[in-house]
Amino acid sequence: MRVAVTIDHRFDRTPDGAVWSMTSFQYAFWKRYLDVFDHVRVVARVRDVPSVASNRSRADGEGVSFVSVPYYIGPWQYLRHIGQVQRAARNAIGVTDAVIMRVSGQISSCVEPMLRQTGHPYGVEVVGDPYDAWAPGYISHPLRRFFRWWFPRRMRRQCAGACAAAYVTEHTLQRRYPTAPGAFSTHYSSIVLPETAFASAPRSPRPEQRATTLIIVGTLDNLSKGPDTVIDAVGTCVQEGLDLQLILVGGGNYRDQLEAQAEALGIGGRVRFRGWVTAGEGVHAELDQADLFVLPSRQEGLSRATIEAMARALPCICSTVGGTPELLPPEDMVPCNDVDALAHKIRDVATNPERMAHMSARNLEKAKGYREEVLRKRWIELYRFVQDKTEVWLKTIGQEVHQPRSPTNREPTAA
Repeated sequence: MRVAVTIDHRFDRTPDGAVWSMTSFQYAFWKRYLDVFDHVRVVARVRDVPSVASNRSRADGEGVSFVSVPYYIGPWQYLRHIGQVQRAARNAIGVTDAVIMRVSGQISSCVEPMLRQTGHPYGVEVVGDPYDAWAPGYISHPLRRFFRWWFPRRMRRQCAGACAAAYVTEHTLQRRYPTAPGAFSTHYSSIVLPETAFASAPRSPRPEQRATTLIIVGTLDNLSKGPDTVIDAVGTCVQEGLDLQLILVGGGNYRDQLEAQAEALGIGGRVRFRGWVTAGEGVHAELDQADLFVLPSRQEGLSRATIEAMARALPCICSTVGGTPELLPPEDMVPCNDVDALAHKIRDVATNPERMAHMSARNLEKAKGYREEVLRKRWIELYRFVQDKTEVWLKTIGQEVHQPRSPTNREPTAA
């Protein structure tokens, strides 16, 4: 049986038909669905480009193809193309497909009403929280308050209508977006850590006499990860005499603004912008050069960047949003948008080598719960449940049930 997976992530497609991603949504990610399904059809925004940078990796491959919906960025572009987006998304779903929607997202919202109307069962993978995403502090939009009411309401309906749900948190998102009674529910992170992602041992106490290198990993297309807060906090700490360096991994439209912010605070020479680096080994190399991971996000489901940093045995300071309290103890967290609290926390941690070593050991051990061998069983259970429900539904409407074929008989990969 083929599975159609909707996702709001944006991909690039080169003239040879290959689809590329610079984040974790590479081919290895989509292969997990092939543990149960015969073919994966990803329904997403795909932009045609003449070439891609070296930090992109293939997203399509054997058993994984993409169906493109019109490419848009932001609510206004979506509204301008809403009819085309809705038609393309709905046409991408075959009547005999199993359907899994990664929510929240506009593409899932285009598909869900059609599924609800026909009774077509579907699963959801709940990876973010629109209520936090539209919180005040980093998005300036005239309809922000409406969106903060509307999008969570819509996602609650999607989760309530799903036959199965997987959450990236153990309990945080489940409380806000519950399933209906009797639905299958589990939890697993979007990040799957192979053994190569883990440091071999916790970090030893570092010498106090050298500078402390902080690192933040995340997009600069918006300020959701709080890079502006980190720069302000580093500026405060440096003014107080702390010797800090800051590395920002990630690119986007706000880079120039953040560079100007660092210069205005007099710390331009201490702040290095790495841009996008290759997921996996590239990110690991940057993390290994740092002493302290900082991510004062304004919204999160469960931070993949934080889990990856923990696996590299990095001490971490994060904000209390989303599922982060499931990763870190209270003494390693701060409220979002609170520069003073973050500066105070950085100072307390960076000046206490023994505490940093304790945080390193704890984080490495906690990250082991996100190994592939631990999570794989959970996602297989979800996929099989969705597959079984879809087969039962197809029988009730008189459709032939497509049994899984051998790998050699898979559909040809196509963009």
